[in-house]
Amino acid sequence: MKLPPVLLSIAGYDPSSGAGVTADIKTAAAHGCYAVACITALTVQTSQGVSEVRSLDPEMVRRTLGALVEDVDIAAVRLGMMGSAEVATTVASMLSKLGLRNIVLDPVLRSSSGAALLDERGLQVVREELLPLADVITPNVDEAAALAGTAAPVDAPWEELLPWLRTTAAGLQALGSRAILITGGHLREANDYLSYVENGTVREEIFPGVHLESKSTHGTGCAFATSIACELALGRELPQAVRAAKDYVRKAIETAYPVGKGIGPINHMV
Repeated sequence: MKLPPVLLSIAGYDPSSGAGVTADIKTAAAHGCYAVACITALTVQTSQGVSEVRSLDPEMVRRTLGALVEDVDIAAVRLGMMGSAEVATTVASMLSKLGLRNIVLDPVLRSSSGAALLDERGLQVVREELLPLADVITPNVDEAAALAGTAAPVDAPWEELLPWLRTTAAGLQALGSRAILITGGHLREANDYLSYVENGTVREEIFPGVHLESKSTHGTGCAFATSIACELALGRELPQAVRAAKDYVRKAIETAYPVGKGIGPINHMV
């Protein structure tokens, strides 16, 4: 019997299960993977937004990661919300020691409702310590700008945005990032931009997208990053993993059903 690859989700806890570790568990199951999790922060959160965030004790995070890696063979990692600089530093230190593979960093800085989920010191840790450890990072345009220390572009046609995307990706590669996937779900044209190094050459690929009219889009960034991690764990190359993840998220939005009074979750089990 072939055993499913194990995904490690290091992220926050969303009690509404639209995002964070509980959503990652559903996404992993939908991909035929098995998920284990290390919670970094607790939130008071529903489909209507985030009202409170409490980071976990960094020592608890350290012990959880150590225990999990001793017990199971981790095939991929999804890094999400860190919650605090102290937790981010602990995660970076453990990942450096453990030598895990297929690390996908989803730099969660704000919730979709606008709540801040990481302070400036935490952003610095993500930029300087976590980013160089990741095999691919999946920021949206605002997150990419924050990581690169630049201003986010104004809304413009894709041809006018492309130079900014290339320059920003190059800046993030200079910080140690191996591959950068800047997601474009909030852009006028919902395309994603991938820059990665293959055989010593920087390559780029653009993944066309379309806007979907839906009130069930909570946690799409988490699902996208986790789907990529699962696809990498299953043996796909990065461009193929991104393409498969985009298809998964699109179907999950299209087949979502209403949950809650606000922006509901996607259908992770599509």
